[in-house]
Amino acid sequence: MPSSISPAQLARYIDHTLLKPEATTADVAATVADAARLGTYSVCVSPSMLPLELPEESNLKVAVVCGFPSGKHATEVKAAEARLAVSRGADEIDMVIDIGAAREGRFDAIEADIAAVRAAVERPAVLKVIIESAALTDDEIVGACRAAVAADADFVKTSTGFHPTGGASAHAVSLMSDTVQGKLGVKASGGIRSYDDAVAMIAAGATRLGVSGSEAVVSGAVNTEATGGY
Repeated sequence: MPSSISPAQLARYIDHTLLKPEATTADVAATVADAARLGTYSVCVSPSMLPLELPEESNLKVAVVCGFPSGKHATEVKAAEARLAVSRGADEIDMVIDIGAAREGRFDAIEADIAAVRAAVERPAVLKVIIESAALTDDEIVGACRAAVAADADFVKTSTGFHPTGGASAHAVSLMSDTVQGKLGVKASGGIRSYDDAVAMIAAGATRLGVSGSEAVVSGAVNTEATGGY
């Protein structure tokens, strides 16, 4: 990866995210407009906000969370929620695993959970698997990532951004990237608030970023570009 990254390049890593429970339809419309203006890869919202009205000239993808944020939903509910979201215009599903199952080492159950959602949203829909890495040990992170590979997901993702243990870390991203070995993408999400944060995650192996404050992150890239270095 280059020592610096341009605003346009950085924006294409970003799922511009609005998942606050109090978000209104006006908030979502503003988020979509910001995503289109910044040139982010997608906009990520709650499933109740679908369908979205996207600017005609934009290439925005629509990502929607599933089983969010606890992951404690029944597998059948997650599958139905994902299927409904795709029918209403979602291009990508970010599902949460049962974090407790990972802590108990029940990775077969996690694989079955992911596989059910995968069956409900066949490609070209993209399936990302949120493992809440800050709540897991390294061994549990590896087991959850292997389950996602076995269940034919497209990405593993660090965090919901809502768990008290925290969000993404460069260590977790690197471990996840090493585990999936390029078979899946790696999405770093949670606590990415600056250009430096974003670049650190990309350097660790992230291929997508979940960011709510995308303006500040991309503006940091603008400022770095203007001063000639990272």
